[in-house]
Formats: sequence, C-alpha cells, structure tokens
Amino acid sequence: MILLYAFPEPLPLERARGVQVAHAVAGLARLGVRVELAYVPNPPLHPLGHYGVDMPAGLTLTPLSRSLPRPFNRIHSNRLFLWRLERRLAQVPDALLFVRHLKLAAMLLRRHPGRKLVYEAHEVFSDTAPPGRQARQFAMERLVMRSAALVVANSEPTAARLRELHGQRNIAVLPNGVDWPEVLPEKDWAQAGQHVVYAGSFFAWKGVSDLVRAAGDLPGCRITLLGGDAGQLARERGATPAGGAQLDFRGQVPHKEVARELGAACIAVLPNRDHADSRFTSPIKLFEYMAAGCAIVASDLPPLRDVLAEDEAIWVRPGDAAGLAAGIRRLAAAPALARGMGARLREKARGYTWRVRAEHLAQLLRGLPD
Repeated sequence: MILLYAFPEPLPLERARGVQVAHAVAGLARLGVRVELAYVPNPPLHPLGHYGVDMPAGLTLTPLSRSLPRPFNRIHSNRLFLWRLERRLAQVPDALLFVRHLKLAAMLLRRHPGRKLVYEAHEVFSDTAPPGRQARQFAMERLVMRSAALVVANSEPTAARLRELHGQRNIAVLPNGVDWPEVLPEKDWAQAGQHVVYAGSFFAWKGVSDLVRAAGDLPGCRITLLGGDAGQLARERGATPAGGAQLDFRGQVPHKEVARELGAACIAVLPNRDHADSRFTSPIKLFEYMAAGCAIVASDLPPLRDVLAEDEAIWVRPGDAAGLAAGIRRLAAAPALARGMGARLREKARGYTWRVRAEHLAQLLRGLPD
C-alpha cells in the first residue's frame, strides 16, 4: 500500500497542524507504511527537520508549489497545487489518498470518484465556518462524510457532532500526540507559583486574554507565555494589570525551547473559551503539558474532559479570569497536590505518544478493504 498524504500548505508551518502532519507521516513510515507526503515547500526549511523529526526510510517527499514559474512566481493559487497534485495522482493510480483539508478532500472526491480517500477531521466546518459560508461547508462535509473510505476524528466530540449532522457512520477517534521525554529536570514544586506557563497561539478563542486578566489576582506569581505574533503580543502587553503576577511574554520560540520551558514548569494553563473552535480541539499542547509532568488548570470543555478525568485538572468555567486565578492559586498553595497531579498526567501521556497514534492509524489503514 502507498499512502499519498496531501497537505496544501507550506511545511514547515508555524501552526500545530504542521507538527501533527510531520509526526503522522514519519510515524506511519517507521511502521512499514509506504508514505508519500505531497506538500507546499517552504525553503530553505525542511518539512520534518524543522520540528526535530528525523526522516525515516519509506517516506518520500514530493514538494508541489502553489506558484507559477519565474518571473511570475509571485502569483500563488491553491489551484496550482491541485493541478500538480493531480498530475502526481495519475502516476500512482492505486495510492490511498489521505487528506485533512475539507475543501481539498471534496474536490478530489468529486474529480476522482473512484479513488479511495481517508479524511481526517480536526473540526466541524458546518459549525465553525462564518454564517455566510456554512451551507457550502455543510455540502462539502456531507459529500466527504458519505464518500470517504475512512473518517478519522481528532476527538469524540468532533466525531459525535459529525455523526449528528451527517449520519451514523463509523468514525475512528485518534487524538493528537506528543513526544514523551524520557528524562525531565527536577521541578521546583515548593515555588510552583513562580513556574506557571501557557504555550500556544494567541487567537481569541484560546483565552490568553483571560489569563492575562487573571494575572491581576496573582501577586507573587510568575507566568511565562509562549506564542503570539507581534500584534497579539502588543495587545496583551498593553492589557497587563498592575500589581499582579509577573508576565513574561516570550513570543514564538523554537519547539525545543518550548519543551525546555515545559520541562521546568510546574503549572500549565489551558484557558480556552467556549467557542466553536474550542469544541472540536485536540490540543497538542495539552499532551505536551501532560508529558512534561505539569499540573494543569483547564477550561471545563468537552474535548478536554475527553482526555482528562475529574481529578486530573483544576477545572474552571471558560472565560472566567477569576476562576483561572483561583485555580492557579490552589495549585501554587498545595505543592503536594500539584506534584501528584503532574506525576499522574506524565504517566498517562505514555498512552498519547505519536508512536501510539501511528500504530492505531496504521491498523485502521491496513483494515480497509482492497
């Protein structure tokens, strides 16, 4: 079996989905699946090496530009990627297609109705699209859900909503994963309030603004925030309350540095708001928090409850800055509670490694009928 994984975006990509794709294709190749990754190149960066992922045997890289040749190379279009992808598809007529972009999946199923395609759902576009585009997104999603050979969802809430909208077909659930570090530095649990971290993007639904407001009720604490672009950082710095926790905005940092910061952190925060995007998330950062042995303060949302039990986080109401502050204070004031939670979560993260995820996915792919 040849698996052709089509990713119509530049790799590497400074978004979590780039990390997930790199680990997915490498993990499958290490398990003996012949994988070809068709992607938009982002020179001079390597699509896997940028994330610290080694290039395995059995993985072929096929860069497909979205640009016209020079001197017209400033013109970009996803149609150019699709045209080049279809030329490649003609050369591998028996390849199993794997797509996580709804629009691309729908286009391929319409244009190549006889091809087997696996669709990986990371959100429900019928719900998350702007109102004016929801009907079109629903139609594309309905086509893909009824025509794909296999649908894989990133969480049970995503799978449940897709079933509700499009019928009770079998949907496999595979959350995102993590590189589980064998060794961690000793954490300073006695001063846990000095080692609080948030890592991730700064989109409004991520709730970073709520964490910044919560800092006003946390004097004596120190919170490190990893992520955000220049405009987002300026906005949050401008909203920093006086007299509260020390906020250390680090911006976007290399993945190795994120891992190092999480290894030293005691308390990690997932302050997601109750938003359509939050309802279908499977945050890689959640699994990284767990693998790093951090105690967690998290918004009480179904996708997070899908992973963490009642006693595996301090749960707070989404969008509640005072609740976030109270949760952080509770862990900072109880080092034994925080340390025990971190130890349990680190052990639990063994079941969410990229290797485990690849094994489940390989089993699903090999179980597809010829």
